[in-house]
Amino acid sequence: MTDEQLAGSFSRALARPVRAMSRMLSPAAPATAMVEPPSVASSIVDCALYVDGVRQPGGRHYAEALTAARKHRHAFVWVGLKEPGAREMAEIAETFQLHELAVEDAVTSSQRPKVERYGDMTFMTMRTARYVEHDELTENSEVVETGDVLMFIGEHFIITVRHGDACRLTPVRADLERRREVLAGGPWAVAYAVADTVVDVMVEVVAAIEEDVAIIEDQVFSPTKGSKGKGTDRIQRVYQLKRELMEFKRAVLPLQRPLAGVVSGQLAEVPEEIRRYFRDVNDHLVRTVEQVLYLDDVINSVLQARLAQVSVDQNNDMRKIAAWAGIAAVWTSVAGVYGMNFDFMPETKWVFGYPGVMTLMVVASALLYRAFRRSGWL
Repeated sequence: MTDEQLAGSFSRALARPVRAMSRMLSPAAPATAMVEPPSVASSIVDCALYVDGVRQPGGRHYAEALTAARKHRHAFVWVGLKEPGAREMAEIAETFQLHELAVEDAVTSSQRPKVERYGDMTFMTMRTARYVEHDELTENSEVVETGDVLMFIGEHFIITVRHGDACRLTPVRADLERRREVLAGGPWAVAYAVADTVVDVMVEVVAAIEEDVAIIEDQVFSPTKGSKGKGTDRIQRVYQLKRELMEFKRAVLPLQRPLAGVVSGQLAEVPEEIRRYFRDVNDHLVRTVEQVLYLDDVINSVLQARLAQVSVDQNNDMRKIAAWAGIAAVWTSVAGVYGMNFDFMPETKWVFGYPGVMTLMVVASALLYRAFRRSGWL
């Protein structure tokens, strides 16, 4: 053994009793340091085991429910989550063997609608939308509230993850439990019911937005007297509605491709009977997309029409200003001529010179006013 190795061994041997003595002499740690952090509230809204479309009684942990579901051919677990945290989602992912990329997407919101396969599991995401009621549309009104619904679909389980309150899934579960013949279709039956609810809410949203567009259209093309409704306030309301429609459009249009993939049979694990249900959902989505595109064109036309109205109003104001400036120019030119300091000017010594000039300016102004009124400038 070399001298360096002997020195290192001696230093480590001497360090052990020194650290022990330091722990003995150091003050005891406060009692609060041993207290465990408070537990975070669970994001699990509901967890149930279904066998042949019937919910089994009793509450179960999702791990126990999954073990029981794998013992039956026609059984599955439905776990509903609301904005789960990364730690809890990781524990669920370990139990259900979920892919890490899909789990990462489930924790964060604002996902683009898609359908992806990860081994024996399918990951499906959808944007949700809800119409926000308002008494009057203003330049700051929130018309559409959006969120996300994500689903992990396996042979014996489905996990739904909801972000936001745009589309609640509790009524979906209650309705499916009453429709046992549909629920017997397994996890993909739940996926159909969720997609159907999301699209049905979108149908309601586009109908409500259509009413807002009609109101804005009436306001833009209706004659309004006074200062109210003039200027840029109408343009701001139209632009705000345009922005809200664009947000809704980002939720509706990208959903076409995932649903079309399910309907066309790209996912072999979807039962044929459930695929027929998805086909009905896709039909509703297609009609909604057509309405959204139509409303988008209408709002663009209304916005262009309002901008044209503003330009016309500005031109009318400029013509009025020019007309009054022309009338004032008569007085200015005559007064400017006779305001020059020359000794030899016509009619300067005439007794009726001042009344005559005033009469001339009044008559000329009246003739100009009449001409401008006839031409529509005043």
